[in-house]
Amino acid sequence: MIPRKLLFLAAALCAAARAQNAPPEITLQDALARARQYGGQIQAANAAVLLAREDRVQAKANRLPSVNAFNQFIYTEGNGTPSGVFVANDGVHVYNEQAIVHEEALAFFRKGEVRRAAAAEAIARARLEVAARGLNVTVIQDYYAIVSAQRKLANARTALDEAQRFFEITQQLEKGGEAAHSDVIKAQIDLESRKRDLSEAEVTVQKAKIALGVLMFPNFSAEFNVVDDLQQAPMLPPLPEAQAQATASSPDLAAARAGVTEAKEEVTVARYAYIPSLGLDVFYGIDANQFAITSNEAQATGRSTLPNYLVEGRRNLGYVAQATLNIPVWNWGATRSRVKQAELRRNQAQLDLTLAERTLQGNLASLYEEARIAQAQLDSLRGSVDLASESLRLTLLRYQAGEATALEVVDAQTTLNQARNAYDDGLARYRVAIAQLQTLTGTL
Repeated sequence: MIPRKLLFLAAALCAAARAQNAPPEITLQDALARARQYGGQIQAANAAVLLAREDRVQAKANRLPSVNAFNQFIYTEGNGTPSGVFVANDGVHVYNEQAIVHEEALAFFRKGEVRRAAAAEAIARARLEVAARGLNVTVIQDYYAIVSAQRKLANARTALDEAQRFFEITQQLEKGGEAAHSDVIKAQIDLESRKRDLSEAEVTVQKAKIALGVLMFPNFSAEFNVVDDLQQAPMLPPLPEAQAQATASSPDLAAARAGVTEAKEEVTVARYAYIPSLGLDVFYGIDANQFAITSNEAQATGRSTLPNYLVEGRRNLGYVAQATLNIPVWNWGATRSRVKQAELRRNQAQLDLTLAERTLQGNLASLYEEARIAQAQLDSLRGSVDLASESLRLTLLRYQAGEATALEVVDAQTTLNQARNAYDDGLARYRVAIAQLQTLTGTL
């Protein structure tokens, strides 16, 4: 005989195995988090943020001194003279090994490029949030499409049970001579129709899962279940509160404001072309005809070493500094044209900001009205379900008493099923509207 402890252990192991193999239970928050992790548009927007960040780093670096190592060897064909064939060269062999420090002196005071890059990064971050919220809307719609389809599947099963029960009633009444065979046929036709409705409902659930599974998993899967939270929808907030939250958290407004800042800095950067540039360069190293710190042999190397080119022990290692002032004088109005272009972009950015504000208010008003109407209709839809259920009960009693026809019963069954589906659609409509409103206000 098997000990009781072993039986309990085996039962526990079987239950654990079944739980491990069970499809995951997904809530709306889980679905949103998974979609953000694996959504292609989110990854692309995040890459744009990283690129914009590097642009800002480069803009800051351009204001600081740069150091380069200059390495060069020049060979000139000899012709019996110190300089060789090309008289511009200092000798047949020229070695350049120098460290070069360069600084655009006025760039330290020109902060427009850095501020422009920072604004561009802010735009990229705002667009990342825009992409995330757009993905949220898609996930919300797909999620509640599954919930609604599952409810309609349950309604289809209930309707099938009711049709089966009515079919059995007609058969019993026919056997007792209380109903015509046409009633049985009518009930059977309705029963077959309910079976087809059930099959269609099952397909609809699977298709809805496929649409959401594409967004949630790195490798496609439709093996999961969603939590039905239609009855847990939060209450509709006051409109002024929703407006304040939407304005404060809107990534579209943030992107538009950053676009205005970027356009203003574009004007500043374009005007820099009117200002002179001052370049400072320091060279330290070797520029000689020998690759050596000191030339130990006297050489007739040419004009660059005169009048002491015959001096032994000549030092080659040293430095030179130069300053270059470039003053813009005339470029046929190209600078003026670039400034004008930047000003036009700035004006357009202001218009885009105004349009974004109006669009946000319009979207908020539309979603709020949708949620309000959907909420107001729930009581009426629930009442219709109760009335249709009572109507079916009474019609079935009247049919059994010989006071109603089979057609009236089938019609009552259809009406009840439609009322159930309409109520579930109303719940899903309100839940979707609330979730989209939460997305717009940044509370989801």
